Amino acid sequence: MKRFSAVLSILFLALSLHAQTKDITIGVDLATTGPLAGLGIPFKNATLLGPTVIAGRNIRYVFLDDGSDTTAAVTNVKRLISEEKIDLLLGPAGTPLSLAVIPIVAEAKVPMISLGSASMIVAPMDEKRRWVFKPFPNDDEMASALIAHMAKHGVKTLSVIAVVDAFGDSWVQAANKIAPAKGIKILDIERFERTDASTTAQSLRAMKGNPDAIMIAAVGTPAVTPHHNLVERGYKGKIYQSGGAVIPDFLRLGGKDVEGSYTVQTPFIIAEQLPEGYPTKKPGLEFLKLYEAKYGVRAAYAISPWDAMALLKVAIPVALKGGAQPGTLRFREALRAALENCKGVVGGLAVFNMSPTDHAGVNQLGVSVIRIENGNWKLEQAAPFK
Repeated sequence: MKRFSAVLSILFLALSLHAQTKDITIGVDLATTGPLAGLGIPFKNATLLGPTVIAGRNIRYVFLDDGSDTTAAVTNVKRLISEEKIDLLLGPAGTPLSLAVIPIVAEAKVPMISLGSASMIVAPMDEKRRWVFKPFPNDDEMASALIAHMAKHGVKTLSVIAVVDAFGDSWVQAANKIAPAKGIKILDIERFERTDASTTAQSLRAMKGNPDAIMIAAVGTPAVTPHHNLVERGYKGKIYQSGGAVIPDFLRLGGKDVEGSYTVQTPFIIAEQLPEGYPTKKPGLEFLKLYEAKYGVRAAYAISPWDAMALLKVAIPVALKGGAQPGTLRFREALRAALENCKGVVGGLAVFNMSPTDHAGVNQLGVSVIRIENGNWKLEQAAPFK
C-alpha cells in the first residue's frame, strides 16, 4: 500500500511539473503571399527572431499564411483557436484582415496583437476590442505629426487621395478631424482601389484649386500610383504620404517621382539618425543589426512583431504569477489583463504605455516625419523627448 501511495505521489508530482512547464502557444497569421506580402514576409522574419523561452516556458509558434485574403484570415484564426489551442494571436498584417478576425478572437477570448495600423482596430474600446492590442501608433497620432508639419511649412489647403479600404477610411477621418484644427482647409477627397493601374482622374480632381499639398493614404506599393500620376500631370505642391508607404518597394518603384516628398513613420526606420539618448534609438539599432545580419535587408514594419514580443516578455510573467496555466481561459484572461497594464515598455517603435482605454499605448514619441532624399529615408522631424 505504501509503495502504491509512493507511485501515486511520484505520478502526481510528474503531472504537476508537466503542467507547470506547459508551452505557451502563439498563433501567427500573416500574409506571406498576395498584395500584403511586402508586410507579411518581414513580419514573419522578425517573429522567427523572437524568443523561444519566456519566464521559463517554451514559446511555440504556429504560422499560417492568409494570402492577403480576409476570408482566409478568418478561417486560419478559427483553426488556430480550435486545433492549436493558441494562447495568443499575433497578426494579421493589415487593417482589413485584422478587423475581420476581431469578432473571432473576442468570442473565443483569445488576446490578439494585431500588426495592422489603423486606429479602428483598437478604438473605440468595446467588449470585442478589449481583447485586441497593436504595437503601432494610432492614425490620429501619425496624422497629427504629418499635418503639424504641413502647418509649420505654410500649407493652407489640402486634398487627399486615399485607398478604398479601412486604412484609407481611417486616414480620411483623421485628416477631416485634424486639418481644420490646424487652419488647413480640405479642398477634395478622392478614393481609389489598390488594384487600380491608374489614378489619373482622381489626381486631376485632387489638383483642382491648386492645393498647397496633397496627401496620399495607402499601404505599400499602391501608394506609388497616385504619386506618379500627380508628378506626371505637373503638380508642383508638396506631396505627403501616410506611414503605409514606408517600405523599400515604394522607393524602388517610385524612383525620382517620390523625391522630396514627406511621410511619417515610427522612428525605427531612421534609427541611426535619431538624436543621442532618444528612447527608441538603442533598441531600434539592436534590432536592425540582428535583422540585417539574418536577412540582409531593412524593412520599416519588420520590428512590429519584435515590439510585440517586448510586451509579451513583460506580460507573460505577470500572467503566470497567479498560477494560471497556458492552454486555459484563465491564462488567456490573465495575459489580456497583463498586456493592458504594460507601462514604460521601451521598444524600437515606441515607448508603450497601455491602459484599459488605450491598447496601442503610443504617443508622439513613436512618430517621426521623414523626407525622401536621394532614394532613401531622411529624418525631417523627430518628436521631442525632453
